[in-house]
Amino acid sequence: MASSINSLEAIQKKIDAVKLFLSVSLSIANAHTVDFYTCDVWDQFMAVPPVEVLTEITLNGDHKRAPEHYLNHGSGTTKNITFGFCDDSKRLVDVAELLEAAYAHSLPGLGVCVGRTELLQTLRHTDNAQPLEEVPAAVVESEEFMNSKKSHEVQAMSEVVASLAQRCRVKQVIDVGSGKGYLCSFLSLQYGLQVYGIDSSSVNTHGAQERNRKLKKYSRAYQRHSKANRTPTVMPPSGQKDLEDIAPEDNSLPGLDQSDPASAPEDPFLSALCVGMVEPISPRVPPSELSLEERERRKRENLERKARSWVNSGGMGSGMLYSPLTSFVTAETELKEIIGELEDAVMVGLHTCGDLAPSTLRMFVAKRELLSVCSVGCCYHLLSEEFDPTRQECPSSSVCGFPLSGYLREQSWFCGRNARMSACLALERVAKGQGIQMESLFYRAVLHVILRDHYSSFKSEKRVGNVYSKATSFVDYVWRALRRLELDESKLSDSVIQGYHDTYRPRMVEMEAFNMLKVTLAPCIEGLILLDRLCYLKEQEDVAFSTLVQLFDPLLSPRCYGVVGVKAPGMELSE
Repeated sequence: MASSINSLEAIQKKIDAVKLFLSVSLSIANAHTVDFYTCDVWDQFMAVPPVEVLTEITLNGDHKRAPEHYLNHGSGTTKNITFGFCDDSKRLVDVAELLEAAYAHSLPGLGVCVGRTELLQTLRHTDNAQPLEEVPAAVVESEEFMNSKKSHEVQAMSEVVASLAQRCRVKQVIDVGSGKGYLCSFLSLQYGLQVYGIDSSSVNTHGAQERNRKLKKYSRAYQRHSKANRTPTVMPPSGQKDLEDIAPEDNSLPGLDQSDPASAPEDPFLSALCVGMVEPISPRVPPSELSLEERERRKRENLERKARSWVNSGGMGSGMLYSPLTSFVTAETELKEIIGELEDAVMVGLHTCGDLAPSTLRMFVAKRELLSVCSVGCCYHLLSEEFDPTRQECPSSSVCGFPLSGYLREQSWFCGRNARMSACLALERVAKGQGIQMESLFYRAVLHVILRDHYSSFKSEKRVGNVYSKATSFVDYVWRALRRLELDESKLSDSVIQGYHDTYRPRMVEMEAFNMLKVTLAPCIEGLILLDRLCYLKEQEDVAFSTLVQLFDPLLSPRCYGVVGVKAPGMELSE
């Protein structure tokens, strides 16, 4: 990894390029699907028919013009057209140009990421590196207790984390937003690392502790069986049921740590996505809402849990090296108050939600005992923005999650909440046919027209919610929505409602084409957020090495990029 490619100046130049592209195209991502017909969104942004958009996306999918084309040719500006948009009308006139520019300003197009294999080679081929060792007595087949997605994530990330630990010559790992503890258990059982999993949910912590006990028992049984019969075994259904009884698999990811979804603004665009199109979320309670008694109880529970874990395991020699802890952490948190045996450590976060991902990087920079970090974020729609005029997620008194770098903060850059929602989309999955449930989006947009035409106040504090899943038709959907919103049903009839459906149904293709453009822009928005985090690490004098790495297969795990940093003194890596 040549220094000129991954230097602070180079990253800032990449940020400038993405910013320039988004300054022209971000309006598409920020358009709200609910307002699609009431605000005539298609005519506002598009000067081409929807069929042309869909055809271009389908037939011309290999949009891989080099980013240097835009840097060297007027930044994508030719004949009063910038990235496919008319400079005068600000409407899209050249779909192919937009698609090419979108790829060029994504992380793959910018060429800023390293592969996982390349990163591992870099970490291991240094003067200080030691051979990576697994724990022979604790062989774990991850597929036996995780689904294929989680198994892929945990195996891929744990190898990087273990390599970072050996690279920095440490044995402790701190997993922030550890959730159900899959990564923690695997790191402790497979690599013999002492792992502290910190999660704000006591339910997650208790479940993780019990699951780790089960996994340790299963690991030992697996090892004994392997010695007797070298053919790998599958966990019996009874054992599998036992694990599910402890903590049922609900497809939520480890490390998700944010506010109650019930208090969030309604997002029909997210709710209309197929399963797996965006990362699911789980609730937490902010520390400001905890009573003094609850904070003391959590602290006491943590101390008692660590003591029991130590006694029951017979000390560090038995392989029971995972301690689940309950706490809400920020960059200001004193880790020694949570972890009494704190030593130099690696900090990790697997799909840490919203602001927890940037908080993880802030903690890494602020705490001298944290020698390296590997952070994979998710749920960008819950990320707070310092310079967003609406300030929906970021109170003026708190530290916001974006931008993180001084470079972008000096420019007061913001994306907007709808754009961050778009960044959650999975382009690779959509490209493979796992598309968007367009009918539910269409229903919600037409309902908005009805609310505008027949009700004086169609901006309600109440939420329509997911009535689509229960509705048998559009008419049934509207009746259910009106009851949910507690509106006067006498103003409408079945025939009037059906008339709205029939009027707008021919224009549903506009919504489909528009949302496919949103999906196309998603990697660029995500890329800017991640480049900002990388730039933040590059700005720190004591961070010797930092990079973005693609850890996962994006088809299996759409949030596949990790931010890696190392600040071990005297152990610089060449970038």
